[in-house]
Amino acid sequence: MITLADLTDSPLFVFSGPCVIESEELCLTVGETVRDACAELGLRYVFKASFDKANRSSGASFRGQGLDEGLAIIERVGKKLGVPTITDVHLPEQAEAVGQACDVLQVPAFLARQTDLLHAVGKTGRVVHVKKGQFMAPAEMKNVVNKLTEVGNEQVVLCERGTFFGYGALVNDFTGLAAMADATGKPVCFDVTHSTQQPAGQGTQSGGNPKYSPLLARAAVAAGVDGLFVECHPNPAEAKSDAASMLPLDVVPQLLRECRDLAALRAGFSVKLV
Repeated sequence: MITLADLTDSPLFVFSGPCVIESEELCLTVGETVRDACAELGLRYVFKASFDKANRSSGASFRGQGLDEGLAIIERVGKKLGVPTITDVHLPEQAEAVGQACDVLQVPAFLARQTDLLHAVGKTGRVVHVKKGQFMAPAEMKNVVNKLTEVGNEQVVLCERGTFFGYGALVNDFTGLAAMADATGKPVCFDVTHSTQQPAGQGTQSGGNPKYSPLLARAAVAAGVDGLFVECHPNPAEAKSDAASMLPLDVVPQLLRECRDLAALRAGFSVKLV
């Protein structure tokens, strides 16, 4: 079982994989590429995929393999790749099963204030990764941490994925990364791909500007984040979920190399006002 200390013992941890489980073969293809890149760079890798996309723009959108089959695939992929795994939890009653199958439980941004869900994932004892709601200020995430710690779970990672800026648009506040870390004392992850998303920007599905993802990733690392969340696919245009915002798999190794180098450089930063 991976711990919070394990995640933060390298220059960066990386949560990465396809948005949704399309097939076991796709998961292995993506996971192997990112695993090998992270191993070469000395980064901690956790394979990510969703068994159910319960918060799609349209009810007709592809949702995934479902709880039982999806978790079985994630378990097999983790074992075959020899890496820990992370997936989303949408309902309190899913938490126990996900906690048995995965090393890290993720709470989606839209559900970041759901007390029952936070208590349920916290009680599993696993590391919990909570995405900041697009409608929340960074300092508000202290309340999220409190809900988890009150059920005995201190193993919390928080994630920035952009803040609503008008209709169908997100903005990234890089001072918010430090503000969230300062307010909570918890490691902060930056969601590289969803931060470029345009929620429901294409009517029945979300749009995105993935060309800005490398810029945002490098900026977030320079700002001091502990980890990166990156969804990727061999052919994003054919992806069954978040096709407009996912990164091509073949660019991820070089992007991670650049981010690793920036993490090493920021270790020498010294100017700070208090």
